[in-house]
Amino acid sequence: MRIDVWSDVVCPWCYIGKRRLESALATTGEQAEVVYHSFQLDPSATNDDDRDLATRLGEKFGRDRAFGLQANEHVTGIAAEEGLEFNFDVAKSANTVDAHRLLHLARDLGERREVPADTQERLKERLLKAYFTDGLPVGDHATLTELATEVGLPTDQVRAVLAGTAYAEEVAADQAQALAYGANGVPFFVIDNLYGVSGAQPAEVFQEAIRRAAAERKPVTLITSADSTDAAACGPDGCPI
Repeated sequence: MRIDVWSDVVCPWCYIGKRRLESALATTGEQAEVVYHSFQLDPSATNDDDRDLATRLGEKFGRDRAFGLQANEHVTGIAAEEGLEFNFDVAKSANTVDAHRLLHLARDLGERREVPADTQERLKERLLKAYFTDGLPVGDHATLTELATEVGLPTDQVRAVLAGTAYAEEVAADQAQALAYGANGVPFFVIDNLYGVSGAQPAEVFQEAIRRAAAERKPVTLITSADSTDAAACGPDGCPI
């Protein structure tokens, strides 16, 4: 089973949704390849905005800082139910395009078996924890280099990506694909190209989608002749003559 996930590393519901998906997979016992795709909630965000998150959130919705504090407190409580620690008071503003480019690097190297296949997932987890728990600037190149090498990405390749524009087109393509699916927000999940799940739904919703997708994977029906001698085939030991 393959599960494609569109999310951002500064999106609280994306972190919560990740945990709920993981819980659903553990409950169903289904093995899945989870692929993370890029989605920037705010491509215009900067890495040097000194306003705290509550202030930025309040202003975004035309409200005051008290509104932002209340919203953050609400989400923090929900995150705690999933075993996550959110420290919004130390969260730093960040443009996430470079973090997403490194996630593409991790996926690329994993597919080429230059790093373990789960490196992208581990980098995604580390970036989320860095922003929400540790208060690290996930738009800062030095910080990104440290986090990426921490999960096993080669330092020289990380620095080369950050110094240029590698994977920028892939980030834009991911965003376009999400919009093509009708996803105007994240997290957004596509399970086996059959079922879409929008938002950080309860684990039970993910379980149902996973079970339905698994049930629709039908085994191949073999058609053979009555005489098995007509069914010659090559195998690991060679070909019959």
